[in-house]
Order: sequence, then C-alpha cells, then structure tokens
Amino acid sequence: MPHQTASHSSSELAAVDATNKAIIEQLQEDGRRSYAAIGKAVGLSEAATRARVQRLIEARVMQVVAVTDPVQLGFQRQAMIGIRTRGDMSAAADRLSELPEVDYCVVVAGSYDILAEVVAASDDDLLRIVNGIRDVDGVESTETLLYLSLRKQEYNWGTR
Repeated sequence: MPHQTASHSSSELAAVDATNKAIIEQLQEDGRRSYAAIGKAVGLSEAATRARVQRLIEARVMQVVAVTDPVQLGFQRQAMIGIRTRGDMSAAADRLSELPEVDYCVVVAGSYDILAEVVAASDDDLLRIVNGIRDVDGVESTETLLYLSLRKQEYNWGTR
C-alpha cells in the first residue's frame, strides 16, 4: 500500500462540496464501484465523475485502496507503538513515516509524542521493528501496545 503523509489546508477542505462528499460515500461503500454507477447516484455523467474522483485523489483528499486483514496475510502481530521523543517531534515523525513497517504515524498530544501502527509476521519480527523504531534519531523511548482482538475497523467517517 502506498505510504503518504497527510496534510490538509483549509482551501483543500473547502473544495469538498456536497457532490464530492456523495462521491466519497459511494466509494466508501464499494471502492470498485464504476464511475457510471457513481455518476448515476450523484447526478453526474461518467466523465464528470471520473474527473472529480481524479481531482480528489490528486488533492490528497482521498485515496482508493484495498483494506486487508493482516492476520489472513500472515501477520500474526499488530501493535500501536507509543513513542516519546526529544527535540523536533515532527522531524522524528517524518523519519518514522519512512519506515516500510509503519502503516500509520501521527503526532499527538498527551503521554506520547507520536503513535505508530505496525503489523509483524511474528514476535521476532515485531522485536526487529521496535528496535528499528528505537534507532530513529529523536526517539527517546517506546511502549508497545499489542492488539489482542480487533473489534471494529471502519473508514466511512470521512463525510460526516
């Protein structure tokens, strides 16, 4: 899955009108839905729908991806890693975001400076990943929170 850093300006957010939100909702229901079907649902032609989807992707308002179940792909460990830093939190987060094993990285307020989500094939693999995170310049300490049971994972919050 491509790794992208998210940043949103107020002009990007303002560009999401009611029709774009309706398109996003259609894709959240089924990311493989055709442009013709989406257009019919939102009142646009297939070409206009395709153009709007492309603009939303280029503006990084959304991305269309396949969401997998890590366990079924052989990843036996999922974890959120709380990270405390010294110095520039944003710089450390940028370096952590470059690690291929980090699927999600966010600078936060609270007990940690950064949260990073990872999936690992085994405990040994998780240990290797955590050691790699600890080697990142600016990382002072980590706390690994193992996922024991996934109870809910949805991505349809984007247009509320």
